[in-house]
Amino acid sequence: MSSAGALLLAPGAGADRNHHTLCAVADALSPLPVERMDFPARKAGRKGVDRAPVAVAAVATEAAQLVSGAKIRANRLVVGGRSFGGRMCSMAVADGLLAAGLVLLSYPLHPPGKPEVLRVDHFSALNVPCLFISGEKDPFGTPAEFAKHLKKIPGDVTFIVVPGAHDPRGQDEVIAEQVRIWMRALR
Repeated sequence: MSSAGALLLAPGAGADRNHHTLCAVADALSPLPVERMDFPARKAGRKGVDRAPVAVAAVATEAAQLVSGAKIRANRLVVGGRSFGGRMCSMAVADGLLAAGLVLLSYPLHPPGKPEVLRVDHFSALNVPCLFISGEKDPFGTPAEFAKHLKKIPGDVTFIVVPGAHDPRGQDEVIAEQVRIWMRALR
C-alpha cells in the first residue's frame, strides 16, 4: 500500500492552478484526492508572485485544509508542484511541514543564465522521498547540475529527465504517469 493519501500541487510563478501539467497529474491520480492551489497574489488578481514567506505559509495552510478535507494523517500528504510552486513546497517541508514526499516538476535550481544563484540551501533539510522531473534543456537547471546538487538531499531522490525545456510541451502524459508510478511506490 502507498503511504500517499492525497497530493497538493502548486503552480509556477506565471501560472495558476489550471496549468496543463498540474491538471494532467491530477487526472492521472484519480481517485486519489488532489488539490491544485493558487498562491495569495493570484487569488487577489495580482500578476506578481508572493515573497517566499507568504507563499510557504500559503502552502502550509492549503496542506492543512487538504489533510482535514481528505481525512488523512498529515504524514500521508504529498506536496509539490511546478517551478516556483514546487520550490515553495520544498521550503515548507524543510521548515517542518509534515509530508510523505515531494513532487517537484521543473524545479528552478537557479535563474536562467545564473547558475551561481542556487536555490538549494534548504535541500539538506529534505528528509522525505523526492521526485524531480525536469526537461533536458531546462535553463533553470541542467541534468548535470541536478546530479551534483541533489546529493545534498538526505531523503530518497528520484530524478527523471524528459524531452523539452522548462515547460516540456507534449510531455504531460509522460510526467503524469511518472508521478503516478512514483506515488504508488511510496512507502
